[in-house]
Parts: sequence; C-alpha cells; structure tokens
Amino acid sequence: MSHGLLKGKKGIIFGALDPNSIAWITAERVFEEGGTFVLTNAPVAMRMGQINELAEKTNSKVIAADATSIEDLENLINNSMEILGGKLDFVLHSIGMSINVRKGKAYTDQNYDWTHKGLDVSAMSFHRVMQTLYKNDAMNEWGSIVALSYMAAQRVFPDYNDMADNKAYLESVARSFGYFFGKDKKVRVNTISQSPTPTTAGQGVKGFDGFIKYAEKMSPLGNATAMDCANYTITLFSDLTKRVTLQNLYNDGGFSNMGVSDGIMDIIENS
Repeated sequence: MSHGLLKGKKGIIFGALDPNSIAWITAERVFEEGGTFVLTNAPVAMRMGQINELAEKTNSKVIAADATSIEDLENLINNSMEILGGKLDFVLHSIGMSINVRKGKAYTDQNYDWTHKGLDVSAMSFHRVMQTLYKNDAMNEWGSIVALSYMAAQRVFPDYNDMADNKAYLESVARSFGYFFGKDKKVRVNTISQSPTPTTAGQGVKGFDGFIKYAEKMSPLGNATAMDCANYTITLFSDLTKRVTLQNLYNDGGFSNMGVSDGIMDIIENS
C-alpha cells in the first residue's frame, strides 16, 4: 500500500543486485511511494545481477560506479542530478564484500590485501560517497542518507569474519560524517542494523543458516525481513524522521536487547 511518503523526492540507490537483495526491494518500495532514483552498482556486480530488469520496472536509469573510485562517484552524482533534475533527497548505501569470507579464510588467518579490499568496498566507500556528496553540495536540506549494517559490529559472530570490523567502521563513519552533514547541510545520516537476511551476499557467510535460526529463536518478534528493512528505510527517507540522525537503528525483532530467550533455553536444556 502506497502512502505517497516520497512523492517528489529523488535519490540514488547503491547495491541492488537481484530480487533477493534489500536494495532491490527498497527500490521497489521507493518507487511505490512516489520517489524517483538512479540505480548503481559496481560494473562486475552489474554483469552478475539483474539490475536492468529493476530499472525497467521502476522507470529508472542505471549508472555503473565503483564506490572505491572518486572519479566514478563524481560521475555518478553529477549525472544523477542531471537525470533527476536537481539535488538529491535520499541515498541508500547497501554495499558489502569480504574476499576472506568468500575464500574461506579464518579471522585468525587473514590475507591482509583481501582485508583491505573488503574494508575499502564495505565501509570506506561510505565515507567516500558522503564526501563526494558533501563537496558537490548534492543533497537537499533535510535529505537522508542510510547505510545497512549488522549486529556483528557490536557482538562476536565468529564466522562473520572481517565483515564485523567493516560494519563497525561503517557505523562510526555514519556518526562522524553525519555530524558535519547535519551541522553544515541539514542532512540526516543513519545506519540500520538488520536481522540476518537471506540475500545473495549474506548466504556466502559460513553458518549463515544458523545465524538466521538462532536470531529467530532469540527475537520476540522474529527476524525482520528484507521487506521490513525496505519499509523502515522508507520512513528514514521521508519527512516523518526529519531530526533522526547519527543513529544505528535496530530492525531486528528485538534481538539486540535480548540476553536469552525461552526458545534458546529449551534447546539447551533438551540437548
């Protein structure tokens, strides 16, 4: 159901790969709520995914951009403003990658070249995106920038590996850059700490099915779905949250405040 929450608003959505991705579902919801946007992903991800189908469905343009390249980001932001007819109202950063995870390297046996690449793609890219937006004065006042995070930024999930460090850095960047964006430009910056969600990227983490089952048992409302995350993001892009900024917001069914649940205790006691 559409409420017209984003009517007249325009932005950029990073990271839509396929119908399983949170960015894809968010793009569909933004379109339903009246927003217009440019879709972007890295060239290699675009070859692997189905982003052109999403663009056709949402009447959007696609601009390839490597989020680790200032030149690509300059081109993306300037062309997006030209396509959309002015400054931006929202940006979604839904980017994450760990070569160590993909290659099965343990956290105690990192390939540091891979670690650096993952940090650059997953977290430093968020600073790079915001710096480019900031320097180009590309955001309207009361605009909103959102990045997607995960609870492993605060707690130990051994198999999440160096992605936990990436997410911790990402959340710190949101707070630190969010201060300057708020003070100087009246722009909001937040992260959403989402339940484990069966996206294409998430399923590459060892033991991911166990993460999902554990979180489901721990959370009084159960795991938040990709659609739940998309809907939450819509509220953050809307004018209903004009003074919410510098926050890491949990969309996790209550998991983040739980110590233990009856469901987990039953499993332990009966094992």
